Amino acid sequence: MYTAHNLSTSDDFNMSEFDSQRQQELSHRSVKISIIIVLGVVITLGNIAVLLAITSSVSGWSRNSRYFLLSLTAADSAFGLLVMPLNLWVSLLKDYTEGPDALCHVVAFCNATVYSTCMYTLATISLERYIAVFYPLQYSSLLTRKRTLFLIAFAWCFPPILLSPISLPDGIIQVHFSSASLVCNPSYSTNVGYSLSLTCVIFFPCSIIMTFANLKVWCAAKRQRLKLRKYDSARRSRLNVPSRVLVPVMGAYYICWTPCMAAMIYNAVTGSGVPEWIEFVVVWLPTSNGFLNCIFYFWINRSFRKKFYLVLQKLALALCPELASTFVCCTTSKMQFASGILDNNNSVHGRSSSVSSTCTLLSVA
Repeated sequence: MYTAHNLSTSDDFNMSEFDSQRQQELSHRSVKISIIIVLGVVITLGNIAVLLAITSSVSGWSRNSRYFLLSLTAADSAFGLLVMPLNLWVSLLKDYTEGPDALCHVVAFCNATVYSTCMYTLATISLERYIAVFYPLQYSSLLTRKRTLFLIAFAWCFPPILLSPISLPDGIIQVHFSSASLVCNPSYSTNVGYSLSLTCVIFFPCSIIMTFANLKVWCAAKRQRLKLRKYDSARRSRLNVPSRVLVPVMGAYYICWTPCMAAMIYNAVTGSGVPEWIEFVVVWLPTSNGFLNCIFYFWINRSFRKKFYLVLQKLALALCPELASTFVCCTTSKMQFASGILDNNNSVHGRSSSVSSTCTLLSVA
């Protein structure tokens, strides 16, 4: 009788502990879902604003630069429009006790593809900037329209081919739903060779290209700034431009992507995971790079800001005709002047445009 009482007490304690743990998981889950939703909304709105401005020509940007930046915006938008909704949908439908299924494999494949496309696109932008700065006279021959489109197509088409084994339920690597990060993650330890090869083909080459290209451009810009220091106007208008633009670009890249890659390598080599909230942060941290790119590649650029204000003004006048009739006298001349600038810019391409685009990307305020 005493033994039965002890067993009953032990069962009640275990059940109470399980319920408490389950309740804590649910509370953490709601916080995580809220963070993911806010991050998705911010990324989507930021990239929609960017698309409104760069779908047509921007003063000082070459055609190739605009193509690359449109590709980056599309990849960043996929974070908010594809990755986050898919994973939220799976996390709401899937119970923690359920095993991997075909849906989880597809979601994990989409996650990895978007992440990889974003990294390749950032690398191509750095490469284009490097060519424009150091080979301005050969820019048009080195980076033709066909080669530009090929690089963009490679950034979008190669990752799905490379990551296709993840989409197969009976493939070479397993996939599991993580209650810590609320995503379908590949179990990298089930195929160490394939997992490490992904980092060698995607992360490390992109990091090397970005680091080399941006470091060279940063050094060139710094040398130019030192040469112009003897002129007061140059010192005032271009004070420490390299540090204000290129350093944040590379800093944001490594801060957002390195922890995720480190956790991936750690899981592949040891077969162990990281603590719950650390896993959540390192898995979703790369998506925040989709919003930071809006700031460093676009909003910090003076020509882009002018173009965005012009587009915003046109939208406001189109949505509010009363506003147009009220301010027609003061806005008509400005709109015609800005439109004339944009029309003239449409006819300017080639070497001068490529150099101008890179200089514009490096100009702030």
